Amino acid sequence: MKTCYIFGAADGLPDRFKKNEEDLVIAADSGINHLEKFGAPPDIAVGDFDSLGFVPDCGEVIRHPVMKDDTDTMLAVKTGFERGYDRFIIYGGIGCRPDHTFANYQTLCYISRRGGRGYLCFNGYTACCITDGEMNFTAREGTLSVFAMSGKAEGVTLRGVLYPLESTVLSYDFPLGVSNEFTGKPATVSVKKGTLLVIWQGSADAPE
Repeated sequence: MKTCYIFGAADGLPDRFKKNEEDLVIAADSGINHLEKFGAPPDIAVGDFDSLGFVPDCGEVIRHPVMKDDTDTMLAVKTGFERGYDRFIIYGGIGCRPDHTFANYQTLCYISRRGGRGYLCFNGYTACCITDGEMNFTAREGTLSVFAMSGKAEGVTLRGVLYPLESTVLSYDFPLGVSNEFTGKPATVSVKKGTLLVIWQGSADAPE
């Protein structure tokens, strides 16, 4: 499956990185500095480049004004959608500012509600949003948490985990879905109506 990789300026980088020919790599502002470490120039650099301090010299540059509504990561996501991609893996999207981290969780929600699938990868964990759908995991260990990203997430079902749920309603004001665990068996997370933020221990390669 072809993938749009987005590199931000914050923490949460892979140990190594190599794209396939059909993949698209976008640097969000100073995320281009991370790509230089891998010797992988971006296909596109997007942003206002205020944190980078200069306009990069790469294949394609899309410059936006500093005074704008979209974050640089959101601009990169919109560019990926425009180029025909609906699977996104975001690195460098978790840092010391919790507001930026939460903005990237909302970006995952944006991707999901438009029919795509986005993965925010950081320090051995992955976050993803699903809307009116499901996510299947192969047999594995580690933690799993789910949170409502809409007022209510209805018909939430968790199977193959330590604390299963069946057609449960989760709300944004109570963290019922935090700190679950995989049990070494295949697992499924599904929601009939609404959007779930799913955070698990492991890579973005595990779910389907």
